[in-house]
Amino acid sequence: MTTKAELKIENSIALLSLLGIATYAVLRYWLDTGYETYYWTVNSTLSTAVETLWQGQGAVSLQQVQLPLIAVLILGGVPLLYQLSVKLIRGDFGADLLAGLSIVTAICLHEYLAGSLVVLMLSGGAALETYAIRKASSVLEALAKRMPSVAHRKEGDKLIDISTDKVNIGDSLLILPHELCPVDGTVLEGSSTMDESYLTGEPYLMSKTSGSTVLSGAVNGDNALTIRADKLAVDSRYSKIMEVMKASEQNRPNLRRLGDQLGAWYTPIAVVIALLAWFISGDVIRFLAVLVIATPCPLLIGIPVTIISSISLAARREIIIKNPAILETIGLCRTAIFDKTGTLTYGRPNLIALIPSTTHNESEVLALIASLERYSKHPLSSAIVKAGEKANLALLPVSHITELSGEGLKGVVADQHIQITSRKFFEANHADNIAQLPETSGGLECVVLIDDAYAATLQFRDEVRTDSSSFINHLQPNHLFDKVMLVSGDRESEVRYLAEKVGIQHVFFSQSPEQKLALVREETKKAKTVFLGDGINDAPALTAATIGIAFGQNSDITGEAADAVIMDSSLLKVDELFHIGERMRRIALQSAIGGMILSVIGMVFAGLGYLSPVAGAIAQELIDVLAVLNALRAAIPPKSLSDF
Repeated sequence: MTTKAELKIENSIALLSLLGIATYAVLRYWLDTGYETYYWTVNSTLSTAVETLWQGQGAVSLQQVQLPLIAVLILGGVPLLYQLSVKLIRGDFGADLLAGLSIVTAICLHEYLAGSLVVLMLSGGAALETYAIRKASSVLEALAKRMPSVAHRKEGDKLIDISTDKVNIGDSLLILPHELCPVDGTVLEGSSTMDESYLTGEPYLMSKTSGSTVLSGAVNGDNALTIRADKLAVDSRYSKIMEVMKASEQNRPNLRRLGDQLGAWYTPIAVVIALLAWFISGDVIRFLAVLVIATPCPLLIGIPVTIISSISLAARREIIIKNPAILETIGLCRTAIFDKTGTLTYGRPNLIALIPSTTHNESEVLALIASLERYSKHPLSSAIVKAGEKANLALLPVSHITELSGEGLKGVVADQHIQITSRKFFEANHADNIAQLPETSGGLECVVLIDDAYAATLQFRDEVRTDSSSFINHLQPNHLFDKVMLVSGDRESEVRYLAEKVGIQHVFFSQSPEQKLALVREETKKAKTVFLGDGINDAPALTAATIGIAFGQNSDITGEAADAVIMDSSLLKVDELFHIGERMRRIALQSAIGGMILSVIGMVFAGLGYLSPVAGAIAQELIDVLAVLNALRAAIPPKSLSDF
């Protein structure tokens, strides 16, 4: 993988090459000057045993007009040759090695213009690749930035701010509204809600009261909480996710680029043609001419331009491509792995059932509780109010509202005392009426009391996206996925319910980030994988998959870990990404293979002596123009980018 320092060097070389060649052209063709010749002569007489190796005079002549080209070859060509040598030592025989051979041959034969043109083509392709990749911050830096660094420790009547690494087990800590929880612990005082969805996969804001457990990295709600630290910061949940993330970053899949795959067989063919031309004609200039026109610019420039065009198209569709290599590979992935919350679901509760008692009417109960819940900030309130609006029920006047921790929401609605509480509270305080309750469901439940008598049970589930089923079921026939998996940190009943609803057979539930990472790694060994998730707990898996796609804008951590980010939370956009990648690969292959075929024809003419090295470079530029023009088609949106 090219480092940031190497990319910076290649950008500088591209600019230097352009300036050097332009200066040469101005001096020679516009000002018609600079033809003074410099001579360097070396005389030596050897009187040792090795005098037969070399003896006599060596001379080098150089015109002043060639100085800009010499600068390009020294300042630009030498660093590129060093990078190519390193690749060669590593066993990386990519298409750019052919360009390196052309540079060396051009220098040896004093064909400085041809060598400089090759330097420009080679560094220009790298510069385009740099532009396509752009700058992405490290996911580990983003994780560290979000990690809680300060805790508020209670010491008597005082509140002291300390760093989280100084928190001891048993310390009493205050979590202010909307702060991140610094360590794993237990609530001692207060009542609030916490958003743990990025850590656990649970889609709901979780109510927290005395005795509730809290996780480091969770976001507190509107009220302050006092907690007891149960773990040190280094042993808390968020730190463990960081450890897993570091491990997955070190083992990130290294995608073999399309240009390198094509160059692996193109480079030997070009070298063989060049050697044959030299051997048959006896003219070493033909060897250089063949190499110059063989310089694989359709690979070095055509493919990056196709990638840039596709990235531009994706951005207009609200899809951010962070790793351009995925566009070359996404059409080859055969296993799709989905997180549950926020991907195949909307990540918000939905009232799926209101089961009234034998003495109450469903519409009556819904009207009463919807009227009361509009004054609550409880995580499930919006789902109840939404259900009431959908049923077109008239809301009733409400008075005497209270919401006490552990007891639920109370109020007087239309002269009736309404209480919405938990099954646990009802069972503890109405033991004689437990038989009236329906069987426990897989999702969250609430119990409704009217005038202190059981009236109904409310059942909630995470709302499934309307297009989830059609999207999942089109992956195999339309995109050739052999396996579709659902991997979630949520409970078994919730995950299986979703899997049955959308048609996924391979189901894994209650998965921690470590378990997700291990599972994705195992699947990636068998076939190329796509992982789609939206929470911090998905970040390691996103990194370990062949291609990681982050869904929505909920977490900057997930976005940093992913290769692509779907800004608009829509499965339609995911399908568009598949099509953009598959289309990009088709157009890139057209540009690359078409350009190489034209280059091979040019090699034949150069080998027969019809093209000089400079003429070969110009012919190669014409081939490049055709390849680039075709590559630019990738930026033009087709009639449709989806098929489900």
